Amino acid sequence: MNILLLGGAGFIGSHTADALLALGHDVRVLDSLEPPVHRAAWPAYMDPRIDLVRATVTDRAALVSALRDIDAVFNFAAYQDYLTDFSRFFMTNSVGTALLYEVIVDERLPIRKVVVASSQAVFGEGRYRCTEHGLQQADARSRAQLERGEWDVGCHVCGVPAELVPIDERFANPQTSYGLSKRLQEDIALTLGREYRIPSVALRYSIVQGPRQSLRNAYSGALRSFTMRALCGRAPVLFEDGGQLRDYVSIHDVVRANILALDDSRAEYEAFNVGGDRWVSVRELARIVLDAAGVDIEPEVPGLFRVGDSRHIISDVSKLKHLGWQPLVSQNDIVSEYVAWAAAEPDLRDAFADAKRQMIATGVLQTRRPEAA
Repeated sequence: MNILLLGGAGFIGSHTADALLALGHDVRVLDSLEPPVHRAAWPAYMDPRIDLVRATVTDRAALVSALRDIDAVFNFAAYQDYLTDFSRFFMTNSVGTALLYEVIVDERLPIRKVVVASSQAVFGEGRYRCTEHGLQQADARSRAQLERGEWDVGCHVCGVPAELVPIDERFANPQTSYGLSKRLQEDIALTLGREYRIPSVALRYSIVQGPRQSLRNAYSGALRSFTMRALCGRAPVLFEDGGQLRDYVSIHDVVRANILALDDSRAEYEAFNVGGDRWVSVRELARIVLDAAGVDIEPEVPGLFRVGDSRHIISDVSKLKHLGWQPLVSQNDIVSEYVAWAAAEPDLRDAFADAKRQMIATGVLQTRRPEAA
């Protein structure tokens, strides 16, 4: 097949492009090469067999041209950070997806499959069980609660700390601009896909980790920031108390899920969680990174918290397992591979300090206030 990858020069897109080429497909990539993830030129890891188009996903003329003779589309184009440029999330993640379907319909293109890259962020805070009051979908923690350093989520009724449970695809309660834009992207793809008979799939990635995850964007991604700090001989900085539970998944497992979504008709018009099927605390992740980097230093826990962060979030991947997929790469192997890749990068530096200053300046990153307790 001839396959178009929107945002295909990035982390997930480029690995998927490699896999598609290996399977004998022809690949075209449309990417805007936006900083800080990219520099001015196409990344050196892009295979020379790929047809490269530099444009944004909101450029209609570029989309019309890029979709010529295409059989299937992956939409990896995404904007993500923790800053206050809210409109950019929706322009890239939501409007760009709507424009893709608009062009397909208006031009009457015979697209056989569209796969959109959604996110675990659509869940917002995780799902919990109180021993007395049962299952609950938690709302975002209040700023006042976080300022008091009360990190954990309690039962809506009795306030007792509740037990985290994996969350499945039936639930969504986004609490950030990124999460809202990704939820809207899913609705656009699956609703318009059904209405206009364009087979479509939404994949809700958990926290994807692996080589090519840009070292120039330290606004998100604990593995990235911890690795940069460790390899520069500095302590990883943990937000809250480091007890947050997260669901990390290898890029190699994600690529296999992407190929499955492309090939398997049972996936059509559905959303699927793509996660690691395990949970790891942020503090534990920092320790694994430090061990992999060979650095003997304790993480810093300065009482910082990021507005909009979930306390805990774990995806239930049972639905995708029923199609024959399961995560295969261990957490230790994920970290070891990434640390080795980062250590070999010539432009490695600690970009976290600059990101931290900007997040503080915009009010996204705040400090626990003991007097608020």
